[in-house]
Amino acid sequence: MSGLSLNAEQLDRYSRHIIMDDVGAEGQKRLLDGRVLCIGAGGLGSPIIQYLAAAGVGTLGIVDDDVVERSNLQRQIIHGDDDVGRPKVDSAAEYVAQLNPDIEVERHELRLDASNIEGFLEEYDVVVDGSDNFATRYLVNDACTLAGVPFSHGAILRFEGQMTTFTSGDGPCYRCLFPEAPPAGSVPDCATAGVLGVLPGTVGCVQATETVKLLLDYGETLDGRMLFYDAADMTFEEIRIEKRPDCPVCGEGGIDSIHDVEYTETCSI
Repeated sequence: MSGLSLNAEQLDRYSRHIIMDDVGAEGQKRLLDGRVLCIGAGGLGSPIIQYLAAAGVGTLGIVDDDVVERSNLQRQIIHGDDDVGRPKVDSAAEYVAQLNPDIEVERHELRLDASNIEGFLEEYDVVVDGSDNFATRYLVNDACTLAGVPFSHGAILRFEGQMTTFTSGDGPCYRCLFPEAPPAGSVPDCATAGVLGVLPGTVGCVQATETVKLLLDYGETLDGRMLFYDAADMTFEEIRIEKRPDCPVCGEGGIDSIHDVEYTETCSI
């Protein structure tokens, strides 16, 4: 594979990647051949989609069943005032087309659940979870872990965010740290507790970075580590995530199928 596999416009667009010894033309071609599924086109999904498209990740699947609301615009930067009332997948696809015509967007205007997620996973190299509820987070974890698909996790609230990456294999999964979701209603969401508008930019950029590294097969990811960000104090803290032998998903004797789980806000297993 050589730089000749990229056309003149691509050599220009991705020149700052190509001149990096650690990426080069071969790495850029790998990004262009990459297929990433982004779950959510909201606060986290916006910077994830923006930077993956700019970086040249060739195919972006975007899953979201919501429409743009004016209250989204304080943080969901790929949507504009004229998009209010439009499906987020349409607004996001239009944004990507204007940013980088190389990128193919696959729109999935639906809500992921146990009946449809397995078919999606087979088509993508990496999954990026930008969802805003526990049921979807656990569903993504369980489905990706069982299918052996790497995924990036991010969550935000008020001034705080958390980020990690799970690559399956011998590593831990989300349930190794949080075996079950908290009781319904015990943890507020952004709609009730608020979120600093710039916060998802930081968290989403980390998720996009992890995704690019996975596609390039370069560097160390957050696999086995959870990074906590406090924007109020401008601090980052890291904890280790150990694989639990008794994990209900990746441990010995764990579930064989996501259909063995009830994916509600309490995510019983």
